[in-house]
This record gives sequence, C-alpha cells and structure tokens, in this order.
Amino acid sequence: MLSSGSPDLTIEIPKSQPQLTPLRPKPKANTSNTPPDLDAIPQIDKTANDGEFTTYRESLLDRLGPDYEGVEKYRLEQDEARERHWKRWGPYLSERQWATVREDYSSNGDAWSHFPHSHARSRAYRWGEDGLAGISDNRQRLCFALGLWNGVDPILKERLFGVTGHEGNHGEDVKELYWYLDSTPTHSYMKFLYKYPQGEFPYERLIQESLNRGRDVSEFEILDTDAFDENRYWDIFVEYAKDADDPNGIAIRITAFNRGADPATLHIVPQLWFPNTWSWPLPEPPRPSLSYMPAEGDAPHALVAKHETLGKTCLWCATSPLPVSASGDCPSMEEGQTDGVVPDLLFTENDTNFHRLYGGKNKSPYVKDAFHDHIIPSHRPPSPKVFDGSAQNVVSDGVCSGESTPTLHSRHPTPEPQHPPFVNPDKTGTKAAAHYTFPDVPGKGGCVVVRLKLTPMSPANDRTIYDEDGFDDLMEERRSEADEFYGRLAAVPLSDDLRQITRQALGGMLWTKQYYKFIQTEWINGDPAQPPPPPERKGVRNREWKHLYIADVLSMPDKWEYPFFAAWDTAFHCIPLAMVDPSFAKRQLDLLTREWYMKPDGQIPAYEWNFSDVNPPVHAWATFRVFKIERKLHGKEDLEFLERVFQKLLLNFTWWVNRKDQGGNNVFEGGFLGLDNIGAFNRSEPLPTGGVLRQADGTAWMAFFCLNMLNMALELAKHNVVYEDIASKFFEHFIFIADAMTYRGEGDNELSLWNEEDGLYYDAIQFGPGHSQQLAIRSLVGLIPLYATLTLEPSVINRLPGFKKRMEWFIDNRPEVAHRNMANMRIRGKGERRLLALASKERLVKILEKMLDEDEFLSEYGIRSLSLYHKDHPYSISVDGQSYDVGYWPGDSRSGMFGGNSNWRGPIWLAVNFLLIESLQRFHQYYGEDFQIECPSHSGEYMDLSKVAEEIQHRVIHIFGRDPEGRRATNGGNPKLDHDPHFRDYVFFHEFFHGNDGRGLGASHQTGWTGLIAFHIMQSGISCRLPKTPRTPRSVAHHYFDEHIGSEPGDDHSSVHTPFTAVSEVNTLSDLSPDAL
Repeated sequence: MLSSGSPDLTIEIPKSQPQLTPLRPKPKANTSNTPPDLDAIPQIDKTANDGEFTTYRESLLDRLGPDYEGVEKYRLEQDEARERHWKRWGPYLSERQWATVREDYSSNGDAWSHFPHSHARSRAYRWGEDGLAGISDNRQRLCFALGLWNGVDPILKERLFGVTGHEGNHGEDVKELYWYLDSTPTHSYMKFLYKYPQGEFPYERLIQESLNRGRDVSEFEILDTDAFDENRYWDIFVEYAKDADDPNGIAIRITAFNRGADPATLHIVPQLWFPNTWSWPLPEPPRPSLSYMPAEGDAPHALVAKHETLGKTCLWCATSPLPVSASGDCPSMEEGQTDGVVPDLLFTENDTNFHRLYGGKNKSPYVKDAFHDHIIPSHRPPSPKVFDGSAQNVVSDGVCSGESTPTLHSRHPTPEPQHPPFVNPDKTGTKAAAHYTFPDVPGKGGCVVVRLKLTPMSPANDRTIYDEDGFDDLMEERRSEADEFYGRLAAVPLSDDLRQITRQALGGMLWTKQYYKFIQTEWINGDPAQPPPPPERKGVRNREWKHLYIADVLSMPDKWEYPFFAAWDTAFHCIPLAMVDPSFAKRQLDLLTREWYMKPDGQIPAYEWNFSDVNPPVHAWATFRVFKIERKLHGKEDLEFLERVFQKLLLNFTWWVNRKDQGGNNVFEGGFLGLDNIGAFNRSEPLPTGGVLRQADGTAWMAFFCLNMLNMALELAKHNVVYEDIASKFFEHFIFIADAMTYRGEGDNELSLWNEEDGLYYDAIQFGPGHSQQLAIRSLVGLIPLYATLTLEPSVINRLPGFKKRMEWFIDNRPEVAHRNMANMRIRGKGERRLLALASKERLVKILEKMLDEDEFLSEYGIRSLSLYHKDHPYSISVDGQSYDVGYWPGDSRSGMFGGNSNWRGPIWLAVNFLLIESLQRFHQYYGEDFQIECPSHSGEYMDLSKVAEEIQHRVIHIFGRDPEGRRATNGGNPKLDHDPHFRDYVFFHEFFHGNDGRGLGASHQTGWTGLIAFHIMQSGISCRLPKTPRTPRSVAHHYFDEHIGSEPGDDHSSVHTPFTAVSEVNTLSDLSPDAL
C-alpha cells in the first residue's frame, strides 16, 4: 500500500513465503564509563533473545554516546578518513552516453547523427556506460541497471529516450517521466521512480511531432501523447541500500505498481555488465567474466562477476513473490501453490552487433543487444531461408512464398527454420540479466517486487541474500537513517512540502553524479584495434587540450541532456552539495584546477563540446563559499583546501588578464560568458558591425573574481602573513577594473558603460577613437555589476597592518581612481565596515529601481534575465541591411543560437538569481537597516536590502511550492502533475523557468544549479509565505537576515500566510554576517 502524501512511499512488500515475525530493534543500555572508540566499527548484534537484534544505529549510539551525530554522518567521516570506501558504489552511470562528444568519431563533429539512440542497444560504448536507474563502482568496472518490457514495445526499456539536438524544436530533450526521490551522500540509501507506459512507447510520434514544431511553440512532451491516459502505466520504484558496515554489499529492491484499471504483464530485466575495455587496444586484453551459480539450499541463483582489480562480486537473484492486488490478495496463486517467479538468467557479450548495424560479421554470436532478440520476437532478425526442394518455393519464417500448387512432396511438413540461440547457453559472458516475467498483474495498484543482492558475501555470512524479512529490514534501516540525516539538516520547522522539495533537490544532486572518462590523446588519435578516425576530425574540437586525462566521478548538470561537466555549473552545484557532503564539493572544485584538467596557461576547461569556451569566472566564489559553508554547518575550517585551490586560481586569473584583456585596459571582452543568446549578436564571434565589444558583464565578472581572490587572500593572511601582499595586489587590481567601466575614447574623451538616463550598465561597441555605441538592452548584463561587492571588516583590516597601510595609501594617493565607478571607500558603513563595490549608492538605487519593477525585471518567481520592457519595445540594430533584434521571450528560445536549447531573453535562472540575492545581502552588511528601497517599485512598501533579498528568495521558492489550490508553478498548469496522487508530490527541477508564470523549461532534471533551491529553503523557507498569498506585513514578520538572530520570550512569529506554526530553532544558514557569507 502507498501513502500518497509523501515521496517516501511506505510499501507493503509482497513476500514469496509466509511472513515471519518482523525483526525489531532491542535497545541496549550503555553502562560503560570508557570513552567511545571512534575507530571501532560497530557490528549488528544478532545474538539477542527472542529473535530480536540491536540495529547498527543503536550500536553506534551506544559506542559514541554524546558524540553521536547520526549514522550517515559517521559514514561520511569514515569515508573521508579512508577507513571505509562508502562512495565506491553510487549512481555513477550516465543516462545518455549515446550522441556525446566522447563517442563521436565523425569527420564533421555531428555527435547526434554519429551515434544515435537506435544504435545504443547494439553498439558498445568506448568512453562510458548508460542505464536506467543504474549504479556502478567509482571506476566503472562493473555496472548494474534496470531493464523493462511491457510486452508490446519493439525494444527493451534499458535507457531513457529523448529527441536529439536536430530533432527537438528547442534542441535535445528527454521524453520520459522519472524522478530522483532520495539519496544519502554515501549512497547508503537511494530511491528512483520511473513511470513506464503499458501501451507501446511513442518513440516515432515524439520524434515526428518535435520535428514538425517550430521554435515559437512549446515542446511536445510524453504527457501530450495518450501514453498515460486512463493511468495505463507502471510506477517502477528502484531502491538501493548498502549493508550497515560493508560498503560493497548492496540490497536492490524493484517494486512495480500497475496504475491502470486492468491486469497487465510486466517483464523486469535487471542487468549486470562489464564495460567494453577489450575492443580498443592491441593486443586484446583478457576479458572480465560473468558466470552462473545455480540455486542451492536457501541460496538463490546468482550471477558471479570476476574482475582483475574489483575482485569477485555476486548478484544474487531471489525468487520473487507472485503479483498481489492492492488489497494484498494474490489472484494468480492457485490453491496450494507456494512457488514464486524464478528468474531466467541470461548471458551475452558486451560487443557491438556489427551484423545488425552494418551488415558485417560478428566475432561472437552473442552480442550487446542479445536480450532484445531473446525476449522480443519482433526484434529478431529474419529467420534463415529454408528451401523445400523446389526452385520455386522458398520458405522464410515458415511462410511459403511460391504460388504453385503444392505437390505431394511439398505436403510433408517443412522444418521450421531455427535461429541459433541469441544468449549463451553456457551461461558465461560479459553482460548478464535476470529475466522476471509477471503475467496479469492486477490493476488499480497491483504490485510485484524483485529483490537482488549485489555483494561479495555468500549466504552463509549474509542472511539478507535469502531472508526477505531481513532484506526488507535492511532497506528500512537505511531509509530511516536517511530520514535521520535530513531531519538533522533541516532542524527548523519547515512545511512538509518545503521539506520534500529540499530533500528531492539534494537527492537529485547526489543522483546526478557520473563517472566521466576522457583521455584526449586516445580520443583524438583513435584506437589501435579500430579503423583510424577521419583526419578532418582532429580539427573539429578540443585539439589543443592534449593534457586532459579525466577519469573521475563528477557532478553533472543533467545526466541526460548535459551528461558532461560544465565548469561554471559545477561551481553552483557545490553550494548545496556542501550542505550535505562538503568533502565531495571540495573535491569537485579542486579537480577542475588540477594539472590534468587545467591547461598549463591557467584556463579551466568549459565543457566537452568546446573546452576552450569561456564560462564566467565563478570558481573562486564557489571555493570560498564552500569553505565557509563547511565551517558554519560542519565546524571544519579546511585551510589546506582553500590554499591549494587559491594557488591554482592565481594561474587562472592570470590567464583571464592575458587572454581576455587584450588591450591591457582592464576591460574584458569575455565572449558569451554562459549567457548564450542574451545579446543581439553571438558574443563568441567577431561582431558583424566591426569594432570591439566592451562587455559590462565581462568586466563585472572579472571584478567579482578579483574580490573573491581578495577575500580568500585575507582569510589566508590570518594564518600566513605572506598573503597580505597578495591581498593588496587584488585590492588594487579591483580598483583598476572598476575604473575600466569608464573607458577612454579619442584624446581625453571618456566613454562609459553606465547609462545615467536608464540607470543600467550596457555593453558597448567601440568602433575606434571617439566612436562608440551603447547596446541599450535591459538584461542581466546590466545587473551583473552588482555581483562585485565585498565588505571589509575593521577587525580583519586591523589584524593585517601591511594590507591596511597599502589600502589607505592607495585611497589617499590615487583618489582619481579610487573614487570613480565604485562605492566611496572613505565612508564607513555599519560596524565601521568598508565597502568594495562597482555600484555606488546612487547607481545601486537606480539599478534596483529597475530590477524591482514588476514591469521590468521582477517577476512573481524571481528576477528575469531580460526586462519585460522589451516585450513592447524590442531592441533592434541594423547592420548591412540585416536586422538584429532582441525581444522579450519569457519561455523557450526562438532562435538557434547556441543550439536553441536555452534562453536568456526573459526566463528566470536560479544561478544568477542566487548571486543577486547574495549581493544584496552583502550590501546590507554595509548599509544596514537605514538603507530602504521600494519593493516592488511603485508599491509604496519600503524595506532594507536583506528583506529585498528575502523577498526574491521567496519568489524563487514559489516556483516549486504548492499554492493553496495545490498547484506548483513549475508544472505549468498540468492537472495530472498538480493533483494526481501518484504525481503531485514529485518535483521536476528544470534548467530555467518562464519569466511570467514560472513553469519549468529546458532540461527537466537539472538538479545541478537548480538544486540551489535547497539552499534558499534552508536559509529563508521558514518565513516563506505560500505562493499566491499576500506578503506578511513587514512590521510583524519574523526576520532571519539579521547578523545576530534572536527573539524575545513570548514573541509570536507565526502567520496565517506562512507554512509553519511555531519557531523552535534557527538554521545557521540564515546567518548573513561577513564571517558566514
């Protein structure tokens, strides 16, 4: 049975044998006076009386006493100390390896056409593996994933389907329904949901309809087809739970519910395989092996995997119980029947089917797509032709093609032509599956379950291999430990809905890890055992990145749409990741600066389609934020990490200065800087107008980079005075960059990126001396200068006399530079702080008047990337008779610039909103409560900048939260997603959001930077009103942005418009002091 109100889904799992008395924890008293041994590994006590035992959690609590901080926290500490490798196994499979740059060996770089979806089931991958709800070890030596068949599809469902960049009307797009429901940081517990249609999956219709649609209409999604009409689909839940004290033992439970009204048949085909590592080198290396172990005694059948470095691992495939109805009855069980569903274990090789794809000859009769042929008759190749003795009558597939009258001889039955077996009858290979067939599963909630155990252990020392009660107890214990972990993280009284959103966001980020392998020299030169790539291929992309040698588990933006790392995405990923696993977040930031990633000249690789592209320089910001989050939430100050990455970022900063400030004027052209189509021109290409583009955002990003390097240097200088000089260097460099926001034209004529009349910064084209033209586009380009903001604490300045002396000398002796295009550093702010910012107070007010205007940038769901002003006033510039226009497009892109799959001309993006919010919080550190701004503009309501930041945060949260009618803006008004009990609790985390109504757009599982919503909720969700309700009057609202938060006894901070009733304690993320922010 299911609880429809929670994504944690309580399931009464069917049993294949009479249910035993459930095992229950037996508490133990701690009578020892000895201190806990933190290095000891707690063991489960299975010797207790009456069949009861002490859980791992209780044993650990006994040992650690007051030092106990939760089982998952303990596992994280073990993993970081390298005592137990808890992260060896995780969700490291991609969801799309086909059509990636790594698998592209074409002459023209068309990855979409070179390796299409239709090849994926038959063709061995070179650089990685993909699968449905899959896992692998952290070096991807052995992989596990789900296979399904509904009895009518032409292929097994082994991987997620979507349209390619050529087929989609807004670029590539996955066309499936799936959710990451849960994961702990060590992946000790994970949960995934896939919704599988019972009718034939509409592959061709999705492609054709997408091809037929123009860019001015919405994408055609699977919910637009009839695939889920009348609830004719399966809910497939996949759960993973690791053993209590063994990271290599993994229980796998697959539970399927028939949501339709009628009985239906389902094939569940979990698969275990080795990636193909033998088809590329010469001589061919030995293959790892999979073999069969028959059932014996209590032990079920098993797939035995042997690998040279991974060792021996078994996938134990238990007999499954027969299907049950929603009421628990087993209608398919005959009287006296006790047997369940025994899987058929299948074996083949993970080798390309050259015969199917190219008409070639296979080395082995057993190939990658063998399970499709074995299970699905319609997938099989034509049967061999059999001659009946006459020249005229040829029999194929048992059908006579001749038209003559049968002779006496022909009346004898012709032997039916037989295929050779598609799977290896010797039950060995490099790819294997357990084929479970469940006929006539009852409708309206009928359920089937498959239990598997991946472990090097045997049944003699692991009873969960054969004991269903022990198996389910293990699963429940890990789930409860996950509850404990997230309960401790969100210790404030959030609404259930916001808690679920936070947990799914963080769970999604942890699921969106992927083993990513790219060795440039091997990739560009080809493999000895394969035909050489076309010579033109070397000039297509990434030729100059010869040093790249990547083989790591990395955080992906989206494992289907963007199954590759992207440098500036990674920086944002690490903020929420640091909340739950700072060690992993730090490693991500560290890796991108290591010598096998970063070029010798200091450039950080952007993304695989073009590693040389230029992303905004946010790495320094993310590094220092992760350092501070870990210090604030976890009590650890990792100066070694901070210093190591800082040293590498010095190289990166130098690269920016040398390569992107070509004139030496501290004006940075930058390029597209991640904002794709935001400008009138493609900013990565030469301007059609001629001249040089002076980018307001490029220069602002560098000022932001500079201030973060200054901030880190000041932190490091507290422990090593050598860094005082480096801090002084970045202080002076920032001032020179700020000065460059006004640049020189002819003679002493000065040209500015600031437009006083409009109150915004604009890009400008400088054609030559004295001739410049501003591009008056009201976009994020004009808001990004707000990012460059830093307050200097008097205590820090006084602690570093060398830095203080140099700073005051510069202010006194270079006033012509120190006072232009930036806030006045002579004026002390709140707490005697000094402010370093590109925007002076006067300019800040003007920018905020535009940004907080609901007819300009401020949407009901955050800050738009382009002003609503351009809906009625599109910007246009004509060059040689061609018009270049920028209009307000609140939804998907209407142009093909940068693939057309993202849009910065109106939608809301969480990453840039996050930086705007933090900038306002920093300004508040300096200006305090006395600085009041009208928010929204023209509303008559004034608030300080911390409250403005909070208001924007709440609007962003409203994208995901339920309104009083149960609707989520991100669902775009879809009634099934909003109200269906089997959909409404699950949240998509899209890439960006409609500028007017907040519906999700772009990649649908981008819990990369959209996972930032978890941070917003943890910081200010406690005071967030429900969507579509009035704001609580500020005079009575509880405020969580003061630097020192407290409340008087008896204060009532509840509100009818907030989703909580009482405040018990304050989340430390709401601390906005300079020490925390």
